[in-house]
Amino acid sequence: MTTRGERLFRILGLVDDDLVEEAASSAVSRRHIPRQMLGLAACLVLVCSLGLFWFRGGGAMKDAPSGGADSGGLVSGGGGSGHDGGTVFMSYAGPVFPLTALEEESGLTAERALTWDFAPGAYDDGTPRQWGAEVTDRYILSNPGSEDVTVTALYPSAGNFDSLARVRPKVSVDGEEAETTLYAGPYAGSFASAYGGEDPDHDMLNLAGLNSWEEYRALLEDGAYLEEALGAYPTLDIPVAVYRFSDFEAPHTQYPAATQAVTFTVDPEVTEILSYGFNGMSWDEESGWRQYSYFVPDGVQREPAAKGLVVLGEDIGDYVLQGYEDGGCDVGDEITGVSCTVTREETTLDAVLDDLCREYEFFYTQGRAVDQENAFDAVPFAMYRGAVSQLLNQYGILSGRPKDRYADGRLDDILSETLFHQRVLYLEFPVTVPAGGCATVECRMWKEPSYDFQCSGSENAGLQGYDLVTRLGSTLAFTRQTAAVENTEGVEIVRQSLGFDLEGGVTSVELDTAEEHCWLEVRVRE
Repeated sequence: MTTRGERLFRILGLVDDDLVEEAASSAVSRRHIPRQMLGLAACLVLVCSLGLFWFRGGGAMKDAPSGGADSGGLVSGGGGSGHDGGTVFMSYAGPVFPLTALEEESGLTAERALTWDFAPGAYDDGTPRQWGAEVTDRYILSNPGSEDVTVTALYPSAGNFDSLARVRPKVSVDGEEAETTLYAGPYAGSFASAYGGEDPDHDMLNLAGLNSWEEYRALLEDGAYLEEALGAYPTLDIPVAVYRFSDFEAPHTQYPAATQAVTFTVDPEVTEILSYGFNGMSWDEESGWRQYSYFVPDGVQREPAAKGLVVLGEDIGDYVLQGYEDGGCDVGDEITGVSCTVTREETTLDAVLDDLCREYEFFYTQGRAVDQENAFDAVPFAMYRGAVSQLLNQYGILSGRPKDRYADGRLDDILSETLFHQRVLYLEFPVTVPAGGCATVECRMWKEPSYDFQCSGSENAGLQGYDLVTRLGSTLAFTRQTAAVENTEGVEIVRQSLGFDLEGGVTSVELDTAEEHCWLEVRVRE
């Protein structure tokens, strides 16, 4: 039997036997959605997508402890900031990482001093709240040699594109602001079953974020993740046919959920379909029957305007357009008065993604206040566009073994979730350390804590967790590391592995660099 991965490689003309064998060995079959469930699925997709967009875009992350979800509600599963005796939090913010350099044998030594400043922060609504901490991560790089040494420094941080505008570290070298170049690693998490199964090759519908510092250690310790972050994004110069839908008409007064469906039959052995802007889909893998549907735009619901089908391989041929009363697209619910214009274009997948990424950027940013945080203010468009290609190539249908979450070919999910996926981000900048001298590098950032949701009933609700790693992923030779806390009047330390004693006036401690991980948990004083 021909596997999904083998079919895809043959569709794309990549018939190298090694590639076919690799794809065949781990290909995942596509999930079948019963037609009777399509109406419910379409409605849920619309409601969830609009709801998630509102939550993500409204700056609600700063109020997350009062209810809601982390990372835009996308990351599932338990947390774990504390494995060495600390609390296992529901939402894990990731540790503060050490500075590193591309050069492994620079001859430099480093001293590190990290400070958490717990002064209340100023939020968008003007209300000071005790949530998060200002982190200052300072390094003194010393050069015992007789010649100047210049290194390419990299400062890593855990985050995502959506939050980068407000948490991107500010870097200075010897007191002068450094010009930094941003690099981003791929999605750093994994996938989990929506049904509680343990088979790693099936039911991979849910995102499973990194939930502990040990998972970050597994991600970063061999250097492969950094290498990928610094590498080139994949080129998808694949010929495709694109069917674009526009100029929509429907009797919305009589049918508020008026829906249009396009139906056709393909040979799955030679054709793959990617969709954008469709709210529902149904198919029969055996016969090749496909139906894609969308709620006809009414000028009220806020959703991207573009709707299209992208065909890889053999074209779809004849298709049928039909209007329905609602997203169920059930027999007997057909209506008239639903129409659109369909245009067909032959182009490349890269060109299609360029258009759709710009469409999504416009959708994401429209309606925001001028001074409101915006992912696209912090993330270059080329980086976002490249990360979309990377995700499609890594876990989408181009992988030959797609995760169930992306196996249906919905580009909407790829485009939106690229902004919210957990990843490690790197700021690159040069540092020159004079012969026999030193240079000071300072990295400052706002750090959100790990936490349990208030609505969970957890006894740790309201607890804020912070942690650091002393040497993970760093090529620097550390001779000393310290940690300190400032402006602690509004917080109390509940648990820690550091040795602070606020009542005794001990607010700075020496770290054992042989200890990989240190943690601190505080609660706001009432």
